[in-house]
Amino acid sequence: MASSIHESAADGGAVPGVLGDVQTAPVAAGPQPRRRSLARELVRRKTALAGLVLAVLVIGGALLAPVLAPADPLAMSPRRFATPSAQAWLGTDQFGRDLASRLVYGARVSMIVAFSAVTAAMLLGTTIGLLAGYLGGKVDYLLMRGVEVLMAFPTLLLALAVVATFGGSLRNLVLAIALAYVPIFSRVVRGSTLSVTHLEFVHAARALGARDGRIMVRHVLPNVLAPIIVQATFNLSTAIMIEAALSFLGLGVQPPAPSWGTMLSEARGFMELDPWLAIAPGGTITLAVLAFNLLGDGLRDILDPRLAGERSERD
Repeated sequence: MASSIHESAADGGAVPGVLGDVQTAPVAAGPQPRRRSLARELVRRKTALAGLVLAVLVIGGALLAPVLAPADPLAMSPRRFATPSAQAWLGTDQFGRDLASRLVYGARVSMIVAFSAVTAAMLLGTTIGLLAGYLGGKVDYLLMRGVEVLMAFPTLLLALAVVATFGGSLRNLVLAIALAYVPIFSRVVRGSTLSVTHLEFVHAARALGARDGRIMVRHVLPNVLAPIIVQATFNLSTAIMIEAALSFLGLGVQPPAPSWGTMLSEARGFMELDPWLAIAPGGTITLAVLAFNLLGDGLRDILDPRLAGERSERD
């Protein structure tokens, strides 16, 4: 009997049962949506590709600073305010230090601070957001009230207060920026977790006896990674600006260590004599921020399911 039922269903005929004959039909293989990898999607988008290229150049310059720098960034010489030449590609500053070398090593400082701060904030904020969104109740209330206290302070003001309290150093700079970004990640992850928690596969995992920790790590977290990645990319750009701003105010990396913000601050008194001293670090900051903003826009368009659906319909 069972074999006859399977044969009838396979032939597209009627399957007898207690509820009557259920007519089945062979499923037609329709056109499947095209799946593109993340790399191919980035290449297809000109603005995202431009951001990716600029970001790779900035990060590569930071990683290869000892190789790319034409001179010691701290070495002073009598050649003050020298124009660009074969010996000094971008000229020298008021102390005769090579400007190109200081820009390259300044990129290393900015990338270390930005990536360290955003990574720390992402880990802590993701943990808070997952716990608040999944557990709910009093846990959600207490965690989010603490997050809202931090959000009451503007990002730059909170970072400024932390650095002013604990002193200006690379470690305190990372701590200040990370603390300012924890509320942003917490709210983003909590909102996404609330949406995922009520889906069927989470209920199925609970029904099978999976523990809450396993469900959060194995089932919820992979489904909220997209907004986390996009938010981290955008925060990298603002972290670069905050590091430059704090260094400009003398609360970041201390001289004579090269930093884009410190270079801008030192160039203020010589802008009429040699404006290039301010244009070079200012332009570099602009390019770095633009790179991560363009890359973040591209990743948001690719990873957002709604925007992906609209692109599929257009294609």
